[in-house]
Amino acid sequence: MKQRLAAPSDVIDLAGVAGMGGIEAGQGVVSIGAGVRHAEVAGSPAVRGVLPALSALAGGIGDRQVRHLGTLGGSVANSDPAADYPAAVVGLGATIETHCRRIAADEYFVDLFETALKPGEIVTRVHFPVPDRAAYRKFAHPASGYAVVGVLVADFGGNIRVGITGAGPCAFRGTAFEQALADDLRPEAVDGVPVPDAGFNSDLFASAEYRAHLVRVMARRAVADLLGR
Repeated sequence: MKQRLAAPSDVIDLAGVAGMGGIEAGQGVVSIGAGVRHAEVAGSPAVRGVLPALSALAGGIGDRQVRHLGTLGGSVANSDPAADYPAAVVGLGATIETHCRRIAADEYFVDLFETALKPGEIVTRVHFPVPDRAAYRKFAHPASGYAVVGVLVADFGGNIRVGITGAGPCAFRGTAFEQALADDLRPEAVDGVPVPDAGFNSDLFASAEYRAHLVRVMARRAVADLLGR
């Protein structure tokens, strides 16, 4: 509404709806209610214990006001092209649970502010598989904290997933990076991966060409973090 992309006649607060809260970590999955605020994810001992990359990602969203009011479900349902959580959803291969079905991460984000959600469908939980290790790096806008580009790299026993946000109309997988890193899990392995800027966002903050450059830089830094360098 603030961005004038929607002008609803009524606004309904979902904060009191049962089943939209809580964080559960166990059996290789971190399950987070759609109503859980970013600050709760960032400060959760359960999340920090098994999926620290997600905790760190949440702790870097926006500013304190945003982190204490914004929710996981709100971010995922909105699909802002510069939001942080979509990189984790895609990079970790999460499952989006709604009040009527489950949607795989690779099928969820469709386009600019567009998801696979149907009219009236409400996100209730997000289930994040726990990798052996993962890391998220972003080039943040200095005022808003939004990701000009953000990259999450996850290692599931040698199966590498890369989620990218900020660069295009919506979050997407960096399949070329995944293939390169599966063969050679080093920061240097991403240097030769082509990053075409066709279809990338271009605005006052960064051109499509610059965003393509940032994708490689953030991927390199995320891999270095993942390896503890």
